[in-house]
Amino acid sequence: MSRTGRPAARQVGAVQRAIVVLDVLADAGTELGTNEIARRAGINISTISRLLSTLTSAGFVQHLPANGRYRLGLRILQLASAARETLDIRTVARPYLGEIANHTSETATLSIPGEHDVMTLDFVQSPLSVRSVAEIGRNSVRHATAVGKVFLAHGGTPAPELVAFTARTIVDWCALDMEIQRVRERGWAQALGEREEGLNAVAVPVLSQHGELIAILGVQGPAARFRPRDMRLAVQLARERADRIAPAF
Repeated sequence: MSRTGRPAARQVGAVQRAIVVLDVLADAGTELGTNEIARRAGINISTISRLLSTLTSAGFVQHLPANGRYRLGLRILQLASAARETLDIRTVARPYLGEIANHTSETATLSIPGEHDVMTLDFVQSPLSVRSVAEIGRNSVRHATAVGKVFLAHGGTPAPELVAFTARTIVDWCALDMEIQRVRERGWAQALGEREEGLNAVAVPVLSQHGELIAILGVQGPAARFRPRDMRLAVQLARERADRIAPAF
């Protein structure tokens, strides 16, 4: 670590080559022989042999005596597990919130589901002067917000009473059931002036590999500017970012 607190610019060549070997094995998804690893890595065979010996002794690579080939070792899985335990979804998602806000010019939010509610954990504000204002720690109204609807679509329980906030708020249980079914089918939710007059929003789930709801990405803005075409673009952007966030958890 340099005196600035940032990583030094100069890198270690041997470590870089070892990383290339690990990437080659990861991309292959199968066992590879020494010659094939050398070819794919673009590194000479003698160097590859030494790298494989070092990586194998550390458990990052496993040698298979039966056929002389190599594959990723269990140590990789152990490190991946440890990394997941120390990851903060807010830290992981923050750059993607910035990308969404930058591309849409609207406010992007990160919310996390609880047992009965879904709370705003982080947000990046719209760069425009007229904008929707988010608040960390605020619970989303489950039946009247896009984030809340995603929460309901993935097993969240609705409030005991469907309170009307605007003329557009869904206050009929059958209508809410139909809306949540639509959210499940298309994989995203919208709210058109349902929580606040003149405020539109969309939201998409961040799902684990087992389909469990990890978090929700939302985009919200003034209805006069955040129109259906803009909302569809925001959904696409948010889905792409959700897919990038999910593998970390």
